[in-house]
Amino acid sequence: MIPNSIRSSIATTTIGIAILASQTFASSPSHPPGLKAVTLTHVRYRRGDNLGHFLAWVSLVPVFISLGGFVSHIAFRREIQTVFFALGLLVSQFLNELVKKSVKQSRPETCRALETCDSHGWPSSHSQYMFFFALYLTLLSLRHPRRRQGIASLMSPVFLLSWPSALLTMYSRVYLGYHTVSQVFAGAGLGLVVAAIWFWVVNSLLVDYFPAIEESAIGRWFYIKDSSHIPDVLKFEYDNARAARSRPAYKISKD
Repeated sequence: MIPNSIRSSIATTTIGIAILASQTFASSPSHPPGLKAVTLTHVRYRRGDNLGHFLAWVSLVPVFISLGGFVSHIAFRREIQTVFFALGLLVSQFLNELVKKSVKQSRPETCRALETCDSHGWPSSHSQYMFFFALYLTLLSLRHPRRRQGIASLMSPVFLLSWPSALLTMYSRVYLGYHTVSQVFAGAGLGLVVAAIWFWVVNSLLVDYFPAIEESAIGRWFYIKDSSHIPDVLKFEYDNARAARSRPAYKISKD
């Protein structure tokens, strides 16, 4: 039998350890120190806010464009222009991070609730991405004379989808509390400038090397091609697909 005095001592010690442990865990942060979120996909909105829910998805448009758009287009089309388009977006994002680390402007006060205070806010990378994408796609679509149709061209899917998406993304970053108004406008402006410069570099300087890239060993191995010199690519591929179907070689290979 254990004496009552020893039992009382053991009970007191156990209670003391339990209280000390509870105080230690209560005072520790909910998240381990040194962790940082991926801000490109880290999107939160107020529960019950339907507009915020919608804008949270809008804020993920750059991710959808990168993964669903460029990856699939490069994999299935192998277009040199698309490769340089995607490369330009990467350059733009690199410059964004460089400017952010140089300016070191904090995000708005709402960053505490959003857990994004460990990253800088000026300029907005989402706004920069979307306005780069919108302007570069617009310039690319207007590159050929046959595509320049004046006011009517403003009703094309390029304008009806890219620019409203860019504006909505910019608005969503302010509404959701990730950026200030000046930060999203700075991102939009920087995206437009970088897109214009990159488009000039690709289509005035690098375009002369496109045939060499096509004929290179890597280009021939991966079937990399350039269709930017064809006025109407859609009609060109349609006509060639119909012509190939009527050829004897196609019928033999089909059998």
